[in-house]
Amino acid sequence: MKPTRIIFTFFLVFSLGVLISSAGDKAATSKIPENFPHLKEDVLSVTHHTIKIDNRVIPYTATAGYLTLKTEEGKNKANVFFVAYTREGVKDLSRRPLTFAFNGGPGSSTVWLHLGALGPKKVLLDDQGFPPPPPFKLTDNPYTLLDVSDIVCIDAISTGFSRPLPGEDPRQFHGVKEDIEAVGEFIRLYITRNQRWLSPKFILGESYGTTRATGLAGYLQGRRFGMYLNGIILVSSVLDFRTLDFSAGNDLGYILFLPSYTASAWYHRRLPANLQEKSLREVLDEAEKFALNEYSLALLRGNTLTPGEKKAIATKLSHFTGLSLEYLYQANLRVNAYRFFKELLRDKHLIIGRLDSRFTGRDADAAGERPQFDPSSTAITGPFSALINHYLRVDLKFPTDLTYAIYGNVRPWRWIYEEQGRTPNIYMAETMRQALTQNQFLKVFVANGYYDLATPYFGTEYTFNHIGLNGEFKDRIKMGYYEAGHMMYIHRPSHAQLKKDLAEFIRWASETSPTK
Repeated sequence: MKPTRIIFTFFLVFSLGVLISSAGDKAATSKIPENFPHLKEDVLSVTHHTIKIDNRVIPYTATAGYLTLKTEEGKNKANVFFVAYTREGVKDLSRRPLTFAFNGGPGSSTVWLHLGALGPKKVLLDDQGFPPPPPFKLTDNPYTLLDVSDIVCIDAISTGFSRPLPGEDPRQFHGVKEDIEAVGEFIRLYITRNQRWLSPKFILGESYGTTRATGLAGYLQGRRFGMYLNGIILVSSVLDFRTLDFSAGNDLGYILFLPSYTASAWYHRRLPANLQEKSLREVLDEAEKFALNEYSLALLRGNTLTPGEKKAIATKLSHFTGLSLEYLYQANLRVNAYRFFKELLRDKHLIIGRLDSRFTGRDADAAGERPQFDPSSTAITGPFSALINHYLRVDLKFPTDLTYAIYGNVRPWRWIYEEQGRTPNIYMAETMRQALTQNQFLKVFVANGYYDLATPYFGTEYTFNHIGLNGEFKDRIKMGYYEAGHMMYIHRPSHAQLKKDLAEFIRWASETSPTK
């Protein structure tokens, strides 16, 4: 949301207080603009800490604050809030990887990756990712990336504490292209100010953040900046929005969501006994084969299916989804995700989560087409919201009364990128292909949650199977799979595996010699 001038001025006054008493090992420091309130310099709070990872004590600096984006003429446009974690005592920054991270939305702050996956502190949840009752707690994150890479968590403009400056139209930042340019300028500015042009560089995005990350790969290595990356890390990816589309005339979404429906039904024990007794991976192998062959052909044929053929497909579809034959007939063999959330456990008066189908909730009644809320989202919002507000102000000494916008107001969002003109079916996979072609050392890691019904893993596989049709990029793209949802890192075993996978990927992609 665009702040009022009164709120903005109060925040600046409040932020000028002397920042003392570090939560870490040393005193906090701040960089305050002399010509307040024009913000010709950035506002930063710097604290010093340590964390033990694998029995090694790692000292690090946390920098929380703003970088101010400007026009070429020097006019201030927006304050971008970030938190950077940099390992202390590094003598050669050209050998120290640097990872820029953000969530997606569009309109989400980066609280989830920051306090769930990457940072040195983590929201305390149980091993399965379910929250305890309040008051909530932070704990040291044993799976932080800080031992292998410095980390910069960025809040996109209008999210977190990031805001357009008074008098600036927020719409100049609220679009696919506009957002990529703003985040790209932040990255250029941060790297320049902190002398990191020679460091191995990584972009890590989650959900819509994967769309942004891929766009940034193309934008940053373009003619204006010429900044080549070592790696792109995509968590719960969407580069082809047709894979999420259930609009009339597009059957692709039904095919690509099917294995995730199967995973969800397997988890909630709604499959027939002959499938339920198998491992998840074994069941998914069968579901994928059915989706790509008999099911996709049946949808392609439309109303030319004979009654016998339709019954055979409906029977198998019921087998892999746990939904009744009657319901599948009524849906013409096509069940969109929102209907599935509502239908799978309707007889128990329960709905399942979109971000993570392991979570369940209860609507006012069991009727209706779609759920009233996402239980996997609401379950974790409270802990993350409380702890980011506490952590930034108390531990990282960034005092402000400004609202930390977990989800900011970025609507209407301009769904246009370059010459594509698709609204909203952006096809960022072509940008990925171009980036891989032009930068022969660029590598990609993609993390997928089996219980993710927002960006299903099979849709991601489909997308990457169509990037480089001659298979020329296969050796530079790696996939990871986890028995969790969209935010697989809230599930402790998946988080441990994700850290291992990311550490190996960053080391591999940071190698100075080419890897074929």
